Amino acid sequence: MRTLVAIPVYNEQKYVASVLEKVRQHAEHILVIDDGSKDATPQLLANFPVEVIRHSTNRGYGHSLMDAFRWAAVDGFDWVITMDCDEQHEPASIPAFLEAASEGRADVISGSRYLIPVELQEAIGSPPPERRGVNEIITEELNSRLGLTLTDSFCGFKAYRVAALAGLTLDEQGYAFPMQFWVQAVAAGLRIEEIPVKLIYNDLQRSFGGPLDDRDVRLAHYRRVLHCELKRCQRRLPSSAMRDVTAVDCGS
Repeated sequence: MRTLVAIPVYNEQKYVASVLEKVRQHAEHILVIDDGSKDATPQLLANFPVEVIRHSTNRGYGHSLMDAFRWAAVDGFDWVITMDCDEQHEPASIPAFLEAASEGRADVISGSRYLIPVELQEAIGSPPPERRGVNEIITEELNSRLGLTLTDSFCGFKAYRVAALAGLTLDEQGYAFPMQFWVQAVAAGLRIEEIPVKLIYNDLQRSFGGPLDDRDVRLAHYRRVLHCELKRCQRRLPSSAMRDVTAVDCGS
């Protein structure tokens, strides 16, 4: 089972070296997608034997993930594991994803920070209430509409069967990428499994940047992308998916 670990980064000079040192203990093939970093991240990456995709400008989190999926497909990988570079995803959890992938029960293995109740795990820090709240609202809506049983729809620590991604038509560039992905995954009949990962919030100063730092703006944006994708895929979704979908302008 040939597996690629893909790590989107943007201005991660504080963490990138320590994260890569740890990832290399668990992965042979590593791809870093540098989404237009303006700090010392590119120079630090040059010190590591990893593959790098470098964006000249910031193109968005979703764009970076799609780059990783394309790379994995072209290079013939069986699985691609995605994780963040802010020390909030533990590289030591990579073997758990590999084990789950090898069991063959799922096409998508999604890390969840909430599958084990927070009070029962050795969590490090806690998410800002507004972030946890948005996650809960969107996760509940996804479950209700799509018949899922997710506990954490936004965790970026995931493993994807590369062949299963081939039938998806992903084009959401930014942080709303999970909305599009979950809808298309259900529409394509992908098998989804959650596994627990540790809840770590060690940098409360991190932001989305721009209008998405406002909780209500962010929630409205996520819902717009979600509802547009539901409309786009409605013929392949359960009838519950379209219940009370808001009238939104999804463009051409």
